[in-house]
Amino acid sequence: MTIERVTLAMTGASGAQYALRLLECLVKADVEVFFMISQAAQLVVATETSLTLPPKPQALESFLTEHYAARSGQIRVFGKQDWMAPVASGSGAPSAMVVCPCSTGSLSAIATGASNNLIERAADVALKERRKLILVPREAPYSTIHLENMLKLSQMGAIILPASPGFYHQPASIQDLLDFVVARILNQLEIPQQLLTRWGE
Repeated sequence: MTIERVTLAMTGASGAQYALRLLECLVKADVEVFFMISQAAQLVVATETSLTLPPKPQALESFLTEHYAARSGQIRVFGKQDWMAPVASGSGAPSAMVVCPCSTGSLSAIATGASNNLIERAADVALKERRKLILVPREAPYSTIHLENMLKLSQMGAIILPASPGFYHQPASIQDLLDFVVARILNQLEIPQQLLTRWGE
C-alpha cells in the first residue's frame, strides 16, 4: 500500500532535528503531511536549531511550505485544540502517524488515552483504528514508568522506535546520525528512501 498522507507530531523531547529532517523527506517523497507541534517542541526547535517557527498554525503552515519547497496544500498545520481537524476522527485521519520526537510526557498521555490535546487525540485515533503509530522517544536513562508505557503501547500495536542511531554505516557527520533514524522511520512507513542502505545490500 502506498502511503499518500502521514500525520507528523512534534513534542517536547530533544531531537527536533529528527522531525524536521523527516518532514523534509516526506515532502520530497510527495507525501501529504498533517503537522502538529506542541509548545514545548516549539521551544526545543528554538533551542536546538536556527529556525524560528511562527506560533500560529496558518503562519507556520506558510513558513514550512516555503522552507521545504512543498506544493500548495501539501503541509497542513493544526493547532492543539483544533478538534475539527481530520486527525481527530477515524473517518478522516491518515493511515499512519509519527510522533517524533515523542516526549515521555506524551508517551504517558498516549498510553493512558488522555486526549487532552490534538496530538494525544490523533494518537488515540491511530490506536483505536488499528493504524500505524510510530513513537520516537529520546530520553536517557528510561525510568520504569517510561518502559512500562512503551511496553503497554507496543502491546497495543504501536511501534516504539527510539532515536538511537547505529554506527555500522560509519557515520561521518551529525547529519548521517540523523538520517539513520529518519531512514528507519521511512522504512516503517514503507516510503522509499536513499538515506541509508538496507542491511546486506
